[in-house]
Amino acid sequence: MLSNEKQKNRSEEEVIKKLCMANGVPYEKIAQEGSNITSLEMFFSGFPRMIGLSFFPRLSQLTIIGQNIEHIDGLECCPLLQELWIVQCHLTEISGLQNCLQLEKLYLYENKICEIKNLDLQVHLEVLWINNNCITKIKVRVVSPLLFCVWHSLDPNVNLQKLNLSGNKISSFKELSQLARLPRLSELALKDPTSTPNPVCLLCNYDTHILYHVPSLQRLDIYDVSSKQIKEAAESAVMKKMMYYNMRVRTAQRKLAETRLSLIERKKTLSQSPEECIKTLTRALKFVCTLHKMSFCSSSKKLQDPATEHKVHAKIEALRKRLKLWTRRLDEQCTGSYTVQFLLMELESVGNIRLEEGCSTDPWFTSCCDLLLSRFSPSDYKTYGITDIRVNRVIRIHNSALRLCFEDKIHRLLASEDLSSQNYRRQLEYLFYIVDPEKCEKDETLQILQEGFKTTEQQKAMGKEGAIPFSNSLSLNEQSRIEYTLRQTSQGHTKHSMDTIPFRHGQVNVSKVFVGRSMPIRDGEPVDRSNYPGVYSVYRSVETNPRRRQWFVFDHELVLPEYIIYYEYITQVNYCIHSFDYKPTLLSHSTDRDPSNDVALDKEVLNREPVLKPQPKLLSLDDKILLSVARANVLSQITVLNLHGNSLSNIKEISSLTALRHLTVSFNEFTHLDDISHMPNLEFLDASFNHLVTLEGLRGLGQLKQLDVRWNKLTKVREDTAVLRKHTPALLKLDTRYNPWNRPEAVRMTILGHLMNLTHLDDVLVAEEEAAEAVQMAAGSKINQLQHVGFSVKTFLGAVLGGMMLIFVTFCVYQIADQITTLNLDNKRISKMINLSKLVNLRWASFNDNEISKVEGLDNCLKLEELSLNNNSICTLSGLTRLHCLNKLSVDGNRLTSLDVSTLDGLSSLSFLSAENNCIASLHGIQRLRSLLELYIGSNQISTSRDIYCLKGLTNLLILDLCGNPLVEKLENYRIYVVFHLPFLKALDGIEASECESAKNMFMGRLTTDTVAEKLGHSNYTEITLLNLQACSIRIVDLSPPELFRNVRCINLDHSNLTSFSGLIHLPNIKVHSAPNASTL
Repeated sequence: MLSNEKQKNRSEEEVIKKLCMANGVPYEKIAQEGSNITSLEMFFSGFPRMIGLSFFPRLSQLTIIGQNIEHIDGLECCPLLQELWIVQCHLTEISGLQNCLQLEKLYLYENKICEIKNLDLQVHLEVLWINNNCITKIKVRVVSPLLFCVWHSLDPNVNLQKLNLSGNKISSFKELSQLARLPRLSELALKDPTSTPNPVCLLCNYDTHILYHVPSLQRLDIYDVSSKQIKEAAESAVMKKMMYYNMRVRTAQRKLAETRLSLIERKKTLSQSPEECIKTLTRALKFVCTLHKMSFCSSSKKLQDPATEHKVHAKIEALRKRLKLWTRRLDEQCTGSYTVQFLLMELESVGNIRLEEGCSTDPWFTSCCDLLLSRFSPSDYKTYGITDIRVNRVIRIHNSALRLCFEDKIHRLLASEDLSSQNYRRQLEYLFYIVDPEKCEKDETLQILQEGFKTTEQQKAMGKEGAIPFSNSLSLNEQSRIEYTLRQTSQGHTKHSMDTIPFRHGQVNVSKVFVGRSMPIRDGEPVDRSNYPGVYSVYRSVETNPRRRQWFVFDHELVLPEYIIYYEYITQVNYCIHSFDYKPTLLSHSTDRDPSNDVALDKEVLNREPVLKPQPKLLSLDDKILLSVARANVLSQITVLNLHGNSLSNIKEISSLTALRHLTVSFNEFTHLDDISHMPNLEFLDASFNHLVTLEGLRGLGQLKQLDVRWNKLTKVREDTAVLRKHTPALLKLDTRYNPWNRPEAVRMTILGHLMNLTHLDDVLVAEEEAAEAVQMAAGSKINQLQHVGFSVKTFLGAVLGGMMLIFVTFCVYQIADQITTLNLDNKRISKMINLSKLVNLRWASFNDNEISKVEGLDNCLKLEELSLNNNSICTLSGLTRLHCLNKLSVDGNRLTSLDVSTLDGLSSLSFLSAENNCIASLHGIQRLRSLLELYIGSNQISTSRDIYCLKGLTNLLILDLCGNPLVEKLENYRIYVVFHLPFLKALDGIEASECESAKNMFMGRLTTDTVAEKLGHSNYTEITLLNLQACSIRIVDLSPPELFRNVRCINLDHSNLTSFSGLIHLPNIKVHSAPNASTL
């Protein structure tokens, strides 16, 4: 061991001697003269490790070229270093610079560096050459556990002026946008003549994109771009493209909304059968249950007959089974479709991703069906009574980016290996991806479609094996899903518990996989690339059939997702789940789902004895009827009252029932529950199957423990929950299912967050963990926005912060508040915009999908340029008056009824306004926005042509979208009318405004009510007695309806181009008109 150490010391001594020799420093005097040396150079060989630098503490320049160095070491003793060259070495990362705080120039080109990192302390850095490396991203997040902050890798380098990134693998415009964070960057190279250009440089508009985002540049690649005209041209080009693409996106979103609407209508049509059956069966079930309860209180022998009681029990059980079946059918229809997500994906990818629905005439559809059938073996499913499989749907995936990546990888393999085209094809397989059943299958599917499969590193980070799992057998692919589903079912999971075959419906991702060189998995050895060098994949064969294999692929670029097949298992036997002990029983084609068969079965159950006879419906109540229904002698004795199945819309009479504990009013006509108030003893209320639009009105129900409001028309979960929280403090069980909630995905957590005593919600037991999470989320909606930033920082830091208290995170965010320029608080359940005063440099903010009712707290955010408040509950724009720099404002999906004139006066810089899906009835005030370029105000209540005149003063307006307003359908020749009055428009409703000539021919010289209002400045037509329209070039008079002008006595049309009197003869009281110069009389 001593000899090894001596040998190492001798080796290091030789290296230091060579360093001294190359720089003219006597090795013997290194200790004395080393401290005077400020510059060292070492070229091409003799310096395999960075050692001996501690002898040169005043070193300011170090140049190392052509060495075999993999790591930067030994610079701890060189605090004065200002210029460092480590070029044409084998560096794999940037490190070891933590003490080089004076570094100004850093040259690391022609190495093997993959990430830009560990430069956060080099705040004086001015020059960075990192060209000809393996960098794919500029945006690398860096975490400071001391400051609790997160930034991007080059953010601290605020003095960086020259940056060379040529010869790397940067391929995304998003990465280039990060360079805008470098305020002094003046020279940038991404494709200098001595290097291979980055892939992003080959994309259209590369230079324009750079110049727009980094206007401080003076030189780009080899070109001088300091000219002001060049910058202005780039900005103009980008602005035009942004407007164009924004318009296209809006148009696509509108079409998507229309598609969604048609899907909703289709879903309603498909759901009508289950809904109607559920209502019919529920009504019958409630009636039979009531009859059964009455039998215990009645002296009638007929009702107490054991045979009759057995029939009642049998009918109740049969009705419940049919009700479960239809409820499951309805739930499947509500949750089983990917259609909307697929459409959104196509939209967001701008056509890069396309999903094609297959049909039986497509050859690829047939091939997919054949593939699935060939890999399905009934014997594998014998335990579950499955005899066959049916393909319901096939989706073909077109993702050009993933396909290019796959093909490029294959071409590189073909070029680098002795692999013929024929052998390559033999190593291609179509395999089924094995999903993790405990993860959200829908989320994973969508992620694969967009981004492809995760890398092996990502797989391992998630606790999985270091490879992507596939199989060529459906049973192998399904094994984990089936076991997980059955385990969930045995535990009473409501999603599956109603189906006799809980895993009946499935889907499989079919991918083209290049397995390449492969080998069997060795027993006891983890599936990891390091354990199987030189192979692309490994496999595990089934003992009974070696051709059936489970594959593990190490490289995600060798996998291309191509199809999704949706299928359904066919059974002829049913089984019961009880501790995983399956008992086959006969079942007649349960999966065929013939609607006529289902309806027939429903009728058969409904017609069983005791047969339900039509009952007279109560339209109103009085004391006599109450006593009769409740079978009581005095009102004070009534504790249970069943008014199920009548036509009641109010029940004020029950206010006298002070002892009432149990009330059923299902299947009536109630729209509100105001009459059910101040009933101190009421414990149970069933108001299902009514027409309730709000729970506002419930008051003073301090003892209410159970409430059923299923199958109503409730939409506002927050407001209704607030009512229950205040007036039903003892509530334990609540059922809100099958209401058209505005945000159905948030309903459960919203309710649990505010009603903390609930034990059951929607017939599901509330777990302690779920309740705690909901309470935390509810608390989060009340804390301020900077705390939300703190939450996101804390979440990102994860293990770094560990158990650090939120208060410290929040304190840190306050400390850097003046540095925050971008704030995204979408979908954070925020109800108030408070404590934003410290964000004085905020430029972009988004508060979409929250519960904000008032715009406030932005008075100090004077630099704010873009603000998005979509999908909230905002009724007015007040609160924006001081935002003079605001350039873009989006308030789609709120409750605006008008445009606040006083607010618009302060928005002098606004060029983009989107207020779609509101209740705006007038454009009055919009003329104040003189800088407006784009206006999206579709799906409102704008109905009069007069509103178009409000836009005539906006001469900069280029894009206007009014789709979905009544005006579009109501106004004859709508497009031509708008284009005539707004000739400066470039696009109307997403279509080029090319009707200018037609508009002139139709409307030029036409005297209309709008023309009169414009000339006179008001629209009080009945007060007009004289119209003086001299020299107005009137050609046609079209004043309709003529009754509006019943008081007009005189019209002066001198110097007009009137071609006909036909428009004047309809005016009822006109006495005098003057048109001596009319062209034709």
